[in-house]
Amino acid sequence: MIPSGRREAVLDVLDSEGIDYALTDETSQRGFVGVVTFPLPTVAVEPVLEQLREAGIERDAYTVVVKAETVVSDRFDALEEAYEEEEDTDRIAREELAARARQLAPKPGMFVVMTAISAVVATSGLLLDSPAVVVGSMVIAPLIGPAMATSTGTVLDDEDLFRRGVVLQTAGGILAVLVAALFATALHVTGVVPLSPEEVFRIGEVRERLAPDILSLAIALGAGVAGALSLSSGVSTALVGVMIAAALVPPTAVLGIGIAWGEPEAVIGSGVLVLLNFISINFAALGVLWFQGYRPERWFRLDNVRAATVTRLAVLGLGIVLLSAFLFGVTLSSVQAAGYEENTRSVVTSTLEERDLGLVSMEFTYDQFPVRYPDRVIVTVGVPPGVDPPPIAADLADRVNDEVSRPVVFPPLTPDESDRIVVEARFVVVESSVAGAATSPVDDPLLRRPAVGVSRGGSVPGSAA
Repeated sequence: MIPSGRREAVLDVLDSEGIDYALTDETSQRGFVGVVTFPLPTVAVEPVLEQLREAGIERDAYTVVVKAETVVSDRFDALEEAYEEEEDTDRIAREELAARARQLAPKPGMFVVMTAISAVVATSGLLLDSPAVVVGSMVIAPLIGPAMATSTGTVLDDEDLFRRGVVLQTAGGILAVLVAALFATALHVTGVVPLSPEEVFRIGEVRERLAPDILSLAIALGAGVAGALSLSSGVSTALVGVMIAAALVPPTAVLGIGIAWGEPEAVIGSGVLVLLNFISINFAALGVLWFQGYRPERWFRLDNVRAATVTRLAVLGLGIVLLSAFLFGVTLSSVQAAGYEENTRSVVTSTLEERDLGLVSMEFTYDQFPVRYPDRVIVTVGVPPGVDPPPIAADLADRVNDEVSRPVVFPPLTPDESDRIVVEARFVVVESSVAGAATSPVDDPLLRRPAVGVSRGGSVPGSAA
């Protein structure tokens, strides 16, 4: 809408840029003399709006940007080619960016309801070990909006939008943890989920979020970059919102489960993951929007915005570095645990071969979390029918403790070397025959009680039961 006295200036801007327009006289007597409508390529919206502001179209007038699905015109194609040669980016105008960020940051009431529902659904999916249900909780989680609002408010010098994003993120994270903890506690106390802490944290979907490694950082940074790019390009943020929720919702639900079952180790591991993901998403989104050239409308505020952006990036980056040290420790312990398991398997296999016994399976348990430190090795040995199981647990324990180097993570987290690893030997009857002859299946250890021998290597002799 063209204010009185600005008609010629506005039309001169459009004519100078070679933009076709339709002009309609305005007779409402409200200070406007006309309404001008014109098509623009996406990349041309911001520079043209800047020129119109200089020509007198201020915020007390009305400027409406509407997305056109299709424009059929050779003249528009020529205009689009001209601007694409000048502009090397497809980002939307800062006014559009701010509007989209505000739309993505929902009202508090709806945000609280949707966050609580997503936390309940995520907790249920984790305890059911159902990836489909966990993904469903990500779809309904309204977490992309607050993260994008925080970053947009920073680069555009919109303090209200920035504060709104920070408040929603903080409240959303705390609310999700509380709801998940209360819901999980109700399930635990009432016996709906009658599992011990060990059984709960052996659930696949839960275990994945207990010990975050360095790959978790890549996921969170990728989610932040994708969120900022989808927002600034004007494309749908629905799928990207699911990715951001994937980095935030399940870990908060695991944190609530850890609180409900009273396991501080689980709380620490998942809590670090939640905090790191929040920080990384905001860091990546803020960096992308600043790199794309988004700046405040008032040029005299540029220095203040630049200082605020640099400061916030530095604080977020420092938080990522500190938390990444934890991730590095977990990753290192996982690598060392994998090497320990491989070496132990080799020693056990050779020991059994010396006695003409076969290895059926091996299982490792760990006594520390989230840093993995081996505590017990369970060896299942196959013996022929009618043969008494030999007492080999002590021999296996001696060989494993003497020949396999134990992982060394951090001194405060590494048990004393005198605390030797327990080796438990279990025996199942195995009968085999040549092809064509009758065969007898391996005795199912779940259907019959296998012979068991346990030893710490020299301290307790092997036994057969």
